Amino acid sequence: MKKLTKIATVIIAASAILVGCGKSNSSSSSSSASSKAVSGKITIVGSTALQPLVEKAAENFQTDNSKVSITVQGGGSGTGLSQVQSGAVTIGNSDIFAQQSDGITASKLQDNKVAVVGMAPVVNKSVGVKNLTMKQLRNIFTGKITNWKDVGGKDQDIVLINRAEGSGTRATFETNVMNGETAAKSQEQDSNGTVQKMVAETPGAISYLAFSYVTSSIQEVSVDGVKPTDANVTTNKWKIWSYEHMYTKGTPNAATKAFLDYMKSDKVQKSLVKELGYVSISKMKVQKDANNKVTDIK
Repeated sequence: MKKLTKIATVIIAASAILVGCGKSNSSSSSSSASSKAVSGKITIVGSTALQPLVEKAAENFQTDNSKVSITVQGGGSGTGLSQVQSGAVTIGNSDIFAQQSDGITASKLQDNKVAVVGMAPVVNKSVGVKNLTMKQLRNIFTGKITNWKDVGGKDQDIVLINRAEGSGTRATFETNVMNGETAAKSQEQDSNGTVQKMVAETPGAISYLAFSYVTSSIQEVSVDGVKPTDANVTTNKWKIWSYEHMYTKGTPNAATKAFLDYMKSDKVQKSLVKELGYVSISKMKVQKDANNKVTDIK
């Protein structure tokens, strides 16, 4: 019995030592994690098409990284690229490759593709049109077609609403729709949000928007019978799409790298990206280069 008591005492003592070690390791691990916590200020400017995704991701990121302050603003892809190149902001958001923007030295910027965005022609619900051929769409924006009755709609004048110069959404639309032709002069707006509101409120209006801005208040338009859906974007059946880029000037600092890694993580790519109307790059079956050449992903 005494022998058993001694053995039990030894076991209890050993257990206490192990528990103590466990607490020490836990404390050490916690301390290590704390020491690796990032801090700093990140300023992000550019594409309004990408803005909703970055704003929500930044909000979530800051919940777990309270020492990081992130400011997100629009302004258009051209503004994002020029400001990140000048060093005025930490990240420049863009719907286009840096190589496609005048005055930008792409070699000085680091590209981070965080999503794909589809863009759709949209009209005021009163016009009575849900499908156009690519030629009809082009002729509307060049001013060759000026009344909706000529494409199966109401006898109503067409009101063109274009995006401003420097807009990545506009550049994507023109590259994939206009075939080198020049758009007719029309009113121009700086952001997807403003365009959405104006199309909804202006009889006869037509413009184009990132999928993430298409709501029930306006009518999206199919092209050549193809609907503007995520699935059709992934195969290039729907041709009006682009990557969403987040550019940095050279190698990012620790806080910026941590946020960019978060943007590419499963937590964002497998939930937030889809929820907000974007397409995860991992879902794409094709890829596109800066010359707009599309090839299959093997």
